[in-house]
Amino acid sequence: MPIPEDVTGEEIDKDVRQELQSLPKTLAEDVAKNLVMVARLIDEDPEGAYGYSRVALRLASRVAAVREAAGFAAYASQKYSEALAEFRAARRMTGNVDLWPVMADCERGLGRPEKALDMAGAPEVHKLDKAGQVEMRLVAAGARRDMGQLDAAIVTLQSPELASGSVQPWTARLRYAYADALLVAGRDSEAREWFAKAVEADRDGSTDASDRLAELDGVEFTDALDESGANDETDGNAETDENAENGDNGVTGESGNADPADKD
Repeated sequence: MPIPEDVTGEEIDKDVRQELQSLPKTLAEDVAKNLVMVARLIDEDPEGAYGYSRVALRLASRVAAVREAAGFAAYASQKYSEALAEFRAARRMTGNVDLWPVMADCERGLGRPEKALDMAGAPEVHKLDKAGQVEMRLVAAGARRDMGQLDAAIVTLQSPELASGSVQPWTARLRYAYADALLVAGRDSEAREWFAKAVEADRDGSTDASDRLAELDGVEFTDALDESGANDETDGNAETDENAENGDNGVTGESGNADPADKD
């Protein structure tokens, strides 16, 4: 797959670069460039990112960072079985538990919410940092919803992290998930309150909490382009009416006021 000229491979994280040092220099550079493309495309073009991840995987399947990148690219492309296999491989290589929540979410994607819940209660969860534990809570709540257990999903999300007034990287998503669960359960007023709290915490626009809040408040947004087009049409109608009053039928060369020689 083509690599843009501005991609050097130096853009990757230093820890990943260190992992690639086990490879011959030229090979390491090629792998690094493909990993940069995975990171660049994964949000906007998951399939494109997946393609680059497969190239990196073919070149360096024994590098944990490559297996992890391939896992996330497959996950973003909703290839959950493949993603789970790559995450498991990366975990075997490193012994790290950081991928545990996303592995559990892959189980959800494969239609196995019960397995995701089993993973949420596993000893590995206690080894996760705070962000990982919150992520695991989100996955567990999602699994409860998959199983139609709305009340249990709401209870799962109720935690010190949800109640905290401080804003952390996970705060907006946690509040959003709680608001959405409340809304599905028919608790609209509480849902509105938590969507508003999610908006307060969502400093980088990672959720559509503001749109959901506006929807609950009955706010309708008008497309500025459509409105402009309507104004143009109105103006055009007004001009036509004016021309008609002046004896001009609006077709160049067919009125007494327009000279066919001037139509260019």
